[in-house]
Amino acid sequence: MKRPLRDIKGVGEKTEKLFQKIGIYDTEDLLHYYPRNYEEYQEPVPVSDLKEGCVSAVQGTVASGVYVKQARNLQVVTATAADFTGRIPLVWFNAPYLRSTLKKGAVFIFRGRVVKKQGRLEMEHPEVFTPAAYETILDSLQPIYGLTAGLSNKTITKVIKAALKEQELKGEYLPEELRGRYRLADYNFALQEIHFPENREKMMIARRRLVFDEFLMFILAVQYLKERTEEAKNTFPMKETWTTEQIIEKLPYDLTKAQMNVWHEIERDLSGQALMSRLIQGDVGSGKTILAFLAMIMAAENGYQAALMVPTEVLARQHYEAFSRLMEEQGLSFQTVLLTGSNTAKEKREIYEQISSGEASVIIGTHALIQEKVTYFSLGLVITDEQHRFGVKQREALTTKGNPPNVLVMSATPIPRTLAIILYGDLDISVIDELPAKRLPIKNCVVDTSYRPKAYSFIERQIREGRQVYIICPMVEESEGTDGENVMDYTARIREIFPGDIKITYLHGKMKAKEKNQVMEAFAAGEIQILVSTTVVEVGVNVPNATVMMIENAERFGLAQLHQLRGRVGRGEFQSYCIFIQGSGTEETTKRLEILNKSNDGFFIAGEDLKLRGPGDLFGVRQSGLMEFKIGDIYNDAGILKEASEAAGEILSLDRELELPQHALLKKALLNYMKNDLENLGL
Repeated sequence: MKRPLRDIKGVGEKTEKLFQKIGIYDTEDLLHYYPRNYEEYQEPVPVSDLKEGCVSAVQGTVASGVYVKQARNLQVVTATAADFTGRIPLVWFNAPYLRSTLKKGAVFIFRGRVVKKQGRLEMEHPEVFTPAAYETILDSLQPIYGLTAGLSNKTITKVIKAALKEQELKGEYLPEELRGRYRLADYNFALQEIHFPENREKMMIARRRLVFDEFLMFILAVQYLKERTEEAKNTFPMKETWTTEQIIEKLPYDLTKAQMNVWHEIERDLSGQALMSRLIQGDVGSGKTILAFLAMIMAAENGYQAALMVPTEVLARQHYEAFSRLMEEQGLSFQTVLLTGSNTAKEKREIYEQISSGEASVIIGTHALIQEKVTYFSLGLVITDEQHRFGVKQREALTTKGNPPNVLVMSATPIPRTLAIILYGDLDISVIDELPAKRLPIKNCVVDTSYRPKAYSFIERQIREGRQVYIICPMVEESEGTDGENVMDYTARIREIFPGDIKITYLHGKMKAKEKNQVMEAFAAGEIQILVSTTVVEVGVNVPNATVMMIENAERFGLAQLHQLRGRVGRGEFQSYCIFIQGSGTEETTKRLEILNKSNDGFFIAGEDLKLRGPGDLFGVRQSGLMEFKIGDIYNDAGILKEASEAAGEILSLDRELELPQHALLKKALLNYMKNDLENLGL
């Protein structure tokens, strides 16, 4: 039973608003706001075993006085801890009270991140425990949640504890036989243990159950969509046209064999009896856009409207300009319109009129295409990217007089075919598996943080040659409990390093859409030389002049996501480079990043990524962008995804409509999921 957050003891109006900022509106949202990691309190290690970049605990004697000095607006507290293997300097900020706690000669356990400053290791802002107090939390896992300014980890933990205490137990909706076969814990146990696990083993058991549920619901919903699509007759019969053949002939480059194969599949679909529901998977730069344009021209030649929907206004504008250019070069005159959120009210009225009267044949835009008051005259084809998979609601929004259109989804996320078949169960899959011959392969290097000065001078040389640069950081701003470069501080830091005439700005997901657009447009126009960003540029924009992609803390991203980011450069005639900087140089992360160093083939990388990830590889590496599940990760949890697919197939072959008594609770849960979560997943 979901209840308002205000029902929970200790949640007032101010706290409720902060929770809403991170997408939590009721107790159901709260309980499914899973920890993104855990603090693990492990056995202390000798001082001589401390390694840079790691969070560790040491048991040591306070071997010096405790000194407090003022540095700008900070009070810096320093001391030294020693054991029989060595000494480690300790540093705290704004914690003068420690002077009365840390007596020289006393023994404590200090736990914090080890960093290198001026060539020597020190521990920054460690927690301080008596040995007895540390004993009580040894080997325990403390949850770490995603935060927003004003909302601390402590508050989230307290509120979730209170909600779990008051929460009514849910009825188990998975049949017992199924739970036994797939080794699935009870749902209520899983919910409790994912937040406050007794130990790592119980957390893994809980996580397995919640990941399985999430995938199962998703697959059942996809199957439901598939039935709805398969039942729909194609009310937009099309014939193959000469125009598309002529365009292919006249293009200033040859389409690759893979592009031609996929184009023939699209032609076959559009001229067939059933509605098209097809996914084109193609690596960054493999030439998916020209196929989308050809499909739109085929629809327009047959007298129907075609719409292309993309995630950002800048990209929509770029597609609109490229399509208009193609029309001009080929001597075609289909009325093409661009519809985005930033059109003025007057422009929108005119565009709506052109669309509803059928005057506009080709409509390019952002999700304004389905959100605004748009009525289509005869919409025969909708092309979207993976960020906008159309669910039932959106398809209904796009239907013309009750007739659903043909749908083409384009994806640059390299997913191994076995997983793609499960995730895109409602779509036929085409793959473009070769790149155009003219592309210069990107040159890669994997380095540690000591390489930064060299990288900066290389970047400056590229800028002096007229090129542009992306630098990616994993976080927007400094975050409690995590270490890693963040966009805000990084931008301020490199503004001090680079000469003043080099224009540097930042971009991140928390900015307003209008601001993001302005930054991307200025970057695309060459007014900004260095763009420091989070992964929001992943689905960005085409900037052929950008030749360097530098990724900080590369170990924090999934390989497929790193490959996507790398695809932002190498789009023009100039040689491009990708610099992966490791924040922590463990052997494992080096091995993973070496795959990127050796290959520019996204499908190969995704396959290798799967092989390298063990079932215990849980945290620190999430693939973003595609289908952001709350807890499951299609790469880490590929095995569970396959099992959930198997289970869904079994349930549906036995009971297509989920009418049997043993599926009553499952059906209720599925309908609830389809109402809420599918919208978030863009389905």
